[in-house]
Amino acid sequence: MIDKKLYWGKISRFDRYLFEILIAIELLMSFTFLGYIHIPPISVTIAYLPVLIAGCLWEPPQAVMISLVFGIASTYKASASYVMLADAVFSPFLSGAPVSSLLLSIGTRMLFGFLIGVAFQCVRKGKHSRLYIGLIAAIAPKIHSLIVYTAMGLLFPELGKNFRSALHWKLNDTFFVIICVVAVELSWTIYQTASVQHIKMCIDQSINNMHSSKKMNIFFAVIELFLICMSAFAALYFVQRESYMLEQHGVTISEQISSDLLLLQMQFLIASLALNVIMVILLIATYEYMSYKEYCIEMDMLTGVMGRRMFLYYCDKIQKPDHSNHVRTGWFLFVDADYFKSINDNLGHSTGDMVLREIAQHLQRIFVDNGKVGRLGGDEFAVILEKTLSQQELGKRLNQFLQDISHILPDRTVSCSIGAYEFVFPQDVKYLLAKADAVLYEAKGNGRACYVMKPCNPDKSSTL
Repeated sequence: MIDKKLYWGKISRFDRYLFEILIAIELLMSFTFLGYIHIPPISVTIAYLPVLIAGCLWEPPQAVMISLVFGIASTYKASASYVMLADAVFSPFLSGAPVSSLLLSIGTRMLFGFLIGVAFQCVRKGKHSRLYIGLIAAIAPKIHSLIVYTAMGLLFPELGKNFRSALHWKLNDTFFVIICVVAVELSWTIYQTASVQHIKMCIDQSINNMHSSKKMNIFFAVIELFLICMSAFAALYFVQRESYMLEQHGVTISEQISSDLLLLQMQFLIASLALNVIMVILLIATYEYMSYKEYCIEMDMLTGVMGRRMFLYYCDKIQKPDHSNHVRTGWFLFVDADYFKSINDNLGHSTGDMVLREIAQHLQRIFVDNGKVGRLGGDEFAVILEKTLSQQELGKRLNQFLQDISHILPDRTVSCSIGAYEFVFPQDVKYLLAKADAVLYEAKGNGRACYVMKPCNPDKSSTL
């Protein structure tokens, strides 16, 4: 089960990365020719494909957010002085009616994203979902046109546009329908493949990976900051050199032309930053995926707890001094299954494996809030409790553990010998292993199926 902390809204860590990439793609499509295909006499606008993909893969809020980006980008592009009158109404700076322009450029796109998201949500889990997903993708362009033209007729009637303008069918509409259906269906199919779902699981679970370094996050942040600065410097350089070059050729640059040139350079800058964001997100996702695969290799495949190497690494990692005056104590436990060789020889290795899995699961369940469990090898387990636990509470939990594992097999009592050594942070891990091992042998000497606790105060040692 994936930790709820992995979720941003209702989408997981992997989906959040994918969502951020879609936002970057939306910016790229809005500010480059990627969003506008022009093959005379056909002109096809595909800048809101990311909205359809987001609505298909996730929930309406994600589709609305990408629609918001699409609307803001449209507003920005419409603010240039050279745009046609029909496009100028999308700019609150040129239309003379800023509120109406914002409703037209941003409000209509957000409404479109919401409706598309709801439509996909309704059909995604029903019968014939693939058919209905393709149908929604096919009618999405006309829905968008209908919303925009209706709003244009209400807000700017002088343009002579209304909902009827969206009802005409042209050749480019056919191409757009094909592109939308193929893009959405292909995205949905790829997203559902076993390979992508495996990558998603690894990235979602990478939050639990102790091998993941916070220094790498700082490294990626520095890279992104560096790329942002370099892109900004490049854009400013081209603005300055462009104006200078034109002046050298005798071309007079008016204030309006200079403003439009700056507007274009800012579009170039945003497109460059979008590419940089995609690259950094892919680097982060790749790092988390590879780190989690390494983490899985270090896990004990039979029991699902940490392997010896990972467990000892974790024990060493948490040995940090407490700079306050408070003394922090913990417990190190050695757990050894009693007469395990007899179980293997008489009942078979499959039964022996099952016993080891059950022991590991009971240790995990009982100490999940206080520490970590590792399998050191064979029938030996270790537990480090990094949160302060009283001797009385530890004894209560160990009694519960011994009682729970005694019923693993129907016709034979399973038991463990346990040595518990209390220590003060920080402590050398090899020292803890030696001390806990010595306490374990005391438990075995007492007849097994019991535990011995050695607290920091030797006068309070207890055996059961």
